[in-house]
Amino acid sequence: MKITVCIGSSCHLKGSRQVIEGLQKLLAQHGLQDKVEMAGQFCMGDCQNGVCVTLDGAKFSLKPQDVDSFFQREILPKLA
Repeated sequence: MKITVCIGSSCHLKGSRQVIEGLQKLLAQHGLQDKVEMAGQFCMGDCQNGVCVTLDGAKFSLKPQDVDSFFQREILPKLA
């Protein structure tokens, strides 16, 4: 599984660092670091919608407070 988080200026201002840190923390808590490749990418072209994240190519927009629910809904079921 590959998760890419936008680290462009707009997403950075909207919390991309907190999204990355939250995902890394949850992956570590569940022992899934070896099953997920994390990457950063500059501008994904959807700046107005918050922190852009792709999960195996599917695009999502997250806020830092959405990370837990995103992890539970989109990541955990695919790796369990």
